[in-house]
Amino acid sequence: MKNFTLLVLLIILVASCKINVNKNTHQQTLFTNHVDPLIGTGGHGHTYPGATVPFGMLQVSPDNGISNWDWCSGYHYSDATVAGFSHLHLSGTGIGDLADILFMPINKKVDLTTKTTSRDQLPYKSSYNHVNEKTTPGYYQVFLEDPKINVELTASQRTAFHKYTFTKGDKQSVVIDLGFAINWDKALKTSLKVEDKYTISGYRYSTGWAKNQKVFFVAQFSKPIAESVLIANKSVITGNSAEGEDTAAQLFFDPANTDKLLVKVALSSVSVANAKDNLEGDNSNFEKAKSKATKIWNTALSTITVETPTDSLKTIFYTAMYHAQIAPVTYSDKNGQFRREDDQIVTANDYTAYSTLSLWDTFRAENPLLTLLAPDKVSDMVNSMLAYYDTKKILPVWTLYANETNTMTGYHSIPVIVDAYLKGIKGFDAEKAYEAMKATMMQDERGLNFYKKYGYIPYNLLDESVTITLEYAFDDWCVAQMAKALGKNDDYQFFLNRSKAYQYLFDSKTGFMRGKSEDGKSWNEPFDPKHSNHREHTDYTEGNAWQHSWFVPQNVEDFISLHGSDAIFTKRLEQLFTESSEITGNNVSADISGLIGQYAHGNEPSHHIAYMFNKANEPWRTQYWVRHILDTQYNTTPNGLSGNEDCGQMSAWYVFSSLGFYPMNPASGEYEIGSPIFEKSTIHLQGGKTFVIEAENVSDKNFYIQSATLNGVPFNKTLITHKQILQGGILHFVMGAEPNKNWGIKK
Repeated sequence: MKNFTLLVLLIILVASCKINVNKNTHQQTLFTNHVDPLIGTGGHGHTYPGATVPFGMLQVSPDNGISNWDWCSGYHYSDATVAGFSHLHLSGTGIGDLADILFMPINKKVDLTTKTTSRDQLPYKSSYNHVNEKTTPGYYQVFLEDPKINVELTASQRTAFHKYTFTKGDKQSVVIDLGFAINWDKALKTSLKVEDKYTISGYRYSTGWAKNQKVFFVAQFSKPIAESVLIANKSVITGNSAEGEDTAAQLFFDPANTDKLLVKVALSSVSVANAKDNLEGDNSNFEKAKSKATKIWNTALSTITVETPTDSLKTIFYTAMYHAQIAPVTYSDKNGQFRREDDQIVTANDYTAYSTLSLWDTFRAENPLLTLLAPDKVSDMVNSMLAYYDTKKILPVWTLYANETNTMTGYHSIPVIVDAYLKGIKGFDAEKAYEAMKATMMQDERGLNFYKKYGYIPYNLLDESVTITLEYAFDDWCVAQMAKALGKNDDYQFFLNRSKAYQYLFDSKTGFMRGKSEDGKSWNEPFDPKHSNHREHTDYTEGNAWQHSWFVPQNVEDFISLHGSDAIFTKRLEQLFTESSEITGNNVSADISGLIGQYAHGNEPSHHIAYMFNKANEPWRTQYWVRHILDTQYNTTPNGLSGNEDCGQMSAWYVFSSLGFYPMNPASGEYEIGSPIFEKSTIHLQGGKTFVIEAENVSDKNFYIQSATLNGVPFNKTLITHKQILQGGILHFVMGAEPNKNWGIKK
């Protein structure tokens, strides 16, 4: 009996140890290890490699110092020179701005009074090698070869942390250059002030893509400033402050005791006082901040767990999850204040204000993805749009540092708000949101006057008329859905009728959406569906008729009927992917990239198209082309994105599509089934529920769905709702190498 008791105790002890080991292993799962922030820094990805936290106010990252399209983020992997490390960056945009408040450590005294016209003349620039560069979520490191200084960067929500390790015995110095500007940006007025032996503050007013950008900052050093040289408009200034269009400073520190210098930097759109308030307290040092940033990212990435034996797929997936949670960025200060475009200071009460709203891109999949990944932040993003409405009495198009850039077409804050409301996300005033949507679509700006008069926008009255008409029609459909949800039946009918504007522009003879004149009869001639003319004298935005003729996500069934039949529609849609990839014209848009036939995955208007086969009763074609896009348009190299990342949209497409579904109509609360790439994916929902997608037998050849069950019940649909996902459960697919042309077919 005694031996038996010992045996039982031993078994319990071993079992408990095993449980603890498994528990600890689960806790130590580092999703950040699967992320490579260098993906997208090459090619036309336009991402940056530096440090930030999810939706953080600061993005501290290296700047190469070149003004060029592929340096929109300040950095491109092809480069080997660094000009410094600034604190605001754009992730994957097609226009360059920001790169504000540049810091650069250096080991010698330099002349900052010399006028420079290119980065080659910068006295503080340095070469670097990718071999001595490392980046993970929330952390960036590079070795500067010329001054022999190791630079490390990390961040919290509103503070950047720098750690410079100098060569022993070298001079220790930091250059701050507020006149530094790249791409569209230009400094207008800047100021620097040495406040005490540890602190420097200032501001930078600039114009660029954001016409009125004001950034205030404070920096605290771990060592006392032994000497400072202040420059204003290329002249040395006596005293402890400098002001001018172009100010800079070189600070010197005693190299005794330690070869390390630490810097904390905080920003504000409001004031230096607010920047000081945003600065992390003394108890937050570099290592603590780095560890916390890793932990925050690990939590953000753990929302979805994927299982696959292919490591590269995990790298692509979790890097996409990372890029999808960089923007929008925090804009309001710790006390809630932020600056509007008109210089009024307002307070975000009970919400965080966000900026960098790339809505033409992100309404398609990025914003719908956030309703799964970060639903607690979605209402804040909606409230940020409504705060903009308070100022302008219309909803935003593309806001940067609270400035309306009016970049791109449509008013796609509307589908973002409708999507959130219909998915049950609370925390914003639905009636006010509806008022804002209706007011926006009933005003006369940006071609809406023509749209209201003719029912479409005539090509001879406004460039990009086809794209704008199709996008306004979708926005109208979204307003109609909100009106219906709020019981506004007359408005519902009005906007629903107007959402059929695409019918005016469909040419049944060619099968394309075409520019139509104000007479309502004649088309824009001559017509070449492969022709592209970038942003002027064209009917299509950053594309051609092949790419823009499919944007009717609100009523695909009616769109198919315009073509004549499912067969005609699928034949034309298949031709999109198999046509030659020649683009004609003398001013072809550089945004047309990632071509598969005439399908251009490198630009957002194509992103929903592969899922349209589902509506024409040939879902196996959706499965084929979605898997082809997943396999060919993403990889683990710096060139791993086939076009601009565009603040998360390119990555959100991958996240959704690799799981096996996608919001083809991004405001419908529905997802079209595609082709899952992972053996098992688990979405961890709020409230402790999980939604699991299983793909039995999936492989690089077995990408066709043979059968499916949802919670054990046969599932023969190509559509699943957001509501079904939130209920939790298991969606199980059986995959095979040949299409099952009976699965998902409407009888």
